[in-house]
Amino acid sequence: MTAVQTSPEQHGDASDAAGHEQQFPAGAQVLVRDEVWLVRNAVPTTDDGTRVEVVGVSDFVRDQEAVFFTGLDTVELIDPRDTRLIADDSPTYRRSRLFLEAVLRRTALPQSERRLALADSFLLDPLPYQRRPAELALSGANLRPRLLIADVVGLGKTLEIGLTLAELIRRGRGERILVVTPQHVLEQFQHELWTRFAIPLVRLDSVGIERIQREIPAGRNPFTFFKRVIVSIDTLKNTDQYRHHLEQIRWDAVVIDESHNLINRGSLRNQLAQTLAPRTDALILASATPHNGDARSFAELIALLDPAAIRDPENYRAEDIEHLFIRRTKVSTEVREQMKGQWADRGPSQAVHCPATPAEERIFEELAAVWLPRDGSPSVSSVPLFPYTLLKSFLSSHAALKATVSARIKTLEKKDDPRATATELAALRRLADLTTDLTEADSAKFAALVEQLKGIGVGPSSDTRVVVFSERVQTLEWLATVLPAALGFRGRTAKDCLRVMHGGLSDEQQMRVVEEFGLAGAPVRILLTGDVASEGVNLHRQCHQLVHYDVPWSLIRIEQRNGRIDRYGQAHPPQFRALILTSGTEGAKDDTLVSERLLEREDQAHRSLGTAEAVTGLYRAEAEEKSLIQDLLRGRTVDESLDGRRSGEDAGTDAMDDFLADFFGTVGDEPQADDGTAAEESAPETPAGGTTGTGTGDATGSVLPRLFDSTAHFLDEALREVYPDARARLDLDRDEQGLLSFRPPADLLHRLKALPVDYLREQRLRERLLVTFNRRLAQQSLQRAREAGSTSSWPEISLLTDLHPVVEWLTDKVLVRLGRQEAPMITAEVAEPTYLVQGVYSNALGRPTVVKWMGVTRNGAVDDDMVSLLRRSGVGPTMANKLRHRDPAPLAAAIPAVLEAAEAFMERHRDAWDRPLRESIERHKLRLGDWEQPTLAGEHTKRRLTDLADDLLTTGQGPMLRVLAVLLPDPDAPPAASAPLSATPAAL
Repeated sequence: MTAVQTSPEQHGDASDAAGHEQQFPAGAQVLVRDEVWLVRNAVPTTDDGTRVEVVGVSDFVRDQEAVFFTGLDTVELIDPRDTRLIADDSPTYRRSRLFLEAVLRRTALPQSERRLALADSFLLDPLPYQRRPAELALSGANLRPRLLIADVVGLGKTLEIGLTLAELIRRGRGERILVVTPQHVLEQFQHELWTRFAIPLVRLDSVGIERIQREIPAGRNPFTFFKRVIVSIDTLKNTDQYRHHLEQIRWDAVVIDESHNLINRGSLRNQLAQTLAPRTDALILASATPHNGDARSFAELIALLDPAAIRDPENYRAEDIEHLFIRRTKVSTEVREQMKGQWADRGPSQAVHCPATPAEERIFEELAAVWLPRDGSPSVSSVPLFPYTLLKSFLSSHAALKATVSARIKTLEKKDDPRATATELAALRRLADLTTDLTEADSAKFAALVEQLKGIGVGPSSDTRVVVFSERVQTLEWLATVLPAALGFRGRTAKDCLRVMHGGLSDEQQMRVVEEFGLAGAPVRILLTGDVASEGVNLHRQCHQLVHYDVPWSLIRIEQRNGRIDRYGQAHPPQFRALILTSGTEGAKDDTLVSERLLEREDQAHRSLGTAEAVTGLYRAEAEEKSLIQDLLRGRTVDESLDGRRSGEDAGTDAMDDFLADFFGTVGDEPQADDGTAAEESAPETPAGGTTGTGTGDATGSVLPRLFDSTAHFLDEALREVYPDARARLDLDRDEQGLLSFRPPADLLHRLKALPVDYLREQRLRERLLVTFNRRLAQQSLQRAREAGSTSSWPEISLLTDLHPVVEWLTDKVLVRLGRQEAPMITAEVAEPTYLVQGVYSNALGRPTVVKWMGVTRNGAVDDDMVSLLRRSGVGPTMANKLRHRDPAPLAAAIPAVLEAAEAFMERHRDAWDRPLRESIERHKLRLGDWEQPTLAGEHTKRRLTDLADDLLTTGQGPMLRVLAVLLPDPDAPPAASAPLSATPAAL
């Protein structure tokens, strides 16, 4: 068939409906409400047919964005047999060449194209290990692009996510994106995806969602207002408020960062994940600590990605989830080799001993005598763990101890049995008396902190920055009041030099603190932070010094803290110090008992294993601390506690250790395809999606068919075509370094609304845009945004990538230069008229499975490498347009026969092109056949995944065909100058 395929049957399921709906490939033109529109994206829906996103082409609706549903409107895909051939009067056939390139760019890569297409075009270092997650997502090893990225802290998970999303966007599978992160990393994540990849995300918080709800019609879903958004998990976890909206929307891709927080069944975060997972095609989970040591909990996390991956949640192995899981450490072979010279090695963790002051010794004596008796006699507290809570508070600061004592007194005073609490209350009041008059002069740790900070250069006349961690908010707030003056800061600088961050701050406050600390021009020199900053936050841009004011009793937490400055992009060796309070009191449990030993064990694990996560076998900071305190109560040492679990002394740890060894052992160096072979080995020489044109053919090289040699060349030509007077109309200016500066017109401004609001405002982008293809220039601009004098972390110059709104805008402008159903005639070096035809097979979800770019003659000869044909025919920037009149009538009369030949060619080779995809899906169906769950929910899941597998196969319909242009022989050329098109098709 050469026209649209339709069927009167309609079914309730979106995929079934899609199988009978028209195909609307991106870049095609459709007629709706008597106006012509350009298709951007088409997605089947459950109730209203296909959702078609378009931009106006005809004069009345030109450049207007709209969405139509085929169940509500008549959306007519123009019949290719009615194509009207027109002359092209532009120099060097520029308009025709731009049109062909724009169609190539707007056509989604087929499902069968598994190689990376865009990896070399972003503002990134070329590190193959960071491309591995995207390769796994596209490998076909899973029915959908779903994976858990579990690289340890600092390897660049955000960049790996960005690469994966970019490849999905290029495949038409990333139009609607939702990113969910902890609130304090919202802007950081948003910043990385825009500055590195030109993927704009609109940041929403509860206030922003409420504002949108006020602006849109009543009842409209606020999450449909923007296509790509980033929201804090703390906002979305309010399922009562947002569940209805989230249940009514489908996403192309959902990203959930720090996804270990989803594990606890029944929690609000878990309920959010259960709502989102079935309503998205791609799902990317990211966490450096994805395991809590419990097999069932981890299986539930994996079930979000693939419900059928694990048969028995109590008993499974690494190979069951290798298609969903990737994890590397800094000492992994591929990382270590690729990062040589690009990531400074960390220095040793330095324990700074702080001999207790007389006032502190009195508290040590009280604790050793009453709360944690040295002779093993019972504690004064009826709660076994509380004495260690007191001890940890004291080891943090007298301010923290005072708060803990006060809270406990209030708790006991509320109880109805005074006799049972009298002894403990008396002991608590003695501690309260001992802390009442303490000041910074009585704190050995404070004196040592001041000495250490001065030693590394922190002060009024220095740019040196430092991160100081403490578990206790009271310690942070106390330090904030006394530290600046002790370091010599006076007046306004005493306020500006320091920032405090903890979980009690709003998301806006936390993001502002992180941004300020990353700006070289900001006056902040000291960041006092709680462990809210130990997950996901980048603090390494201007800092390589970190001090543990108190040490968490967890190897994982120590590692997470250190990872804030020990991460990819750190130019200086990270330096770590920990303040160790020591006591001369006999039997006193000072910092040498636990903290100092934990520091040593974390350092040893980092250097030998690359991570301390698996040392205890508990995989959760809270569980590590609780287990350690319980072991201390039993009389064990720190080493006995840590090593006891690994040696199986605790009941049940043998099986768990063996189980987890598979997941946290060495990861293979090669990404695996769905048949178990290395991805590069399994890739066909010519992908089913069509020839690569200028592609390199390797696993990470360009696989995009291109007529222009670069996006920069395409943009230059497009500007000349669309805005021949660009200097006057756009105030366009360009310099010798490749910087383009211009005033954005109204239709481009409309697209820029998707950019971060802060970025638009701070860089005044509505007035003027600064863009470049020069990576060095873009990197310098990004670096300047972090240097002294900058008041914004957003760079003034953005890198133009294939995904950049400016490139997409010009691509669409070029497409609509031709009218409805028009195809240009081009005089070229061919022996006979050759019709350029696009052929697309799709699956039931409307996604292309095979894309072919063909040259077809009137006698039925077909060449399925259009790009090579164009190059051989001399179609390029140096060709001449002689403006010779050609009669289109006889050429147009041959179009039906040409389309029949193209369809016959595609049907003839369809089985061969389909075979790799079909075999992959059949393996998935076999695995589903073996998956048994004795519940109705399990059977429903099995049917749903089986239906999904069927929906991914090419439909039984014929291809969607489109005539793009006609190459005509030059009547002035000698006969030998034009070789005939071979009737033998190109190698498949």
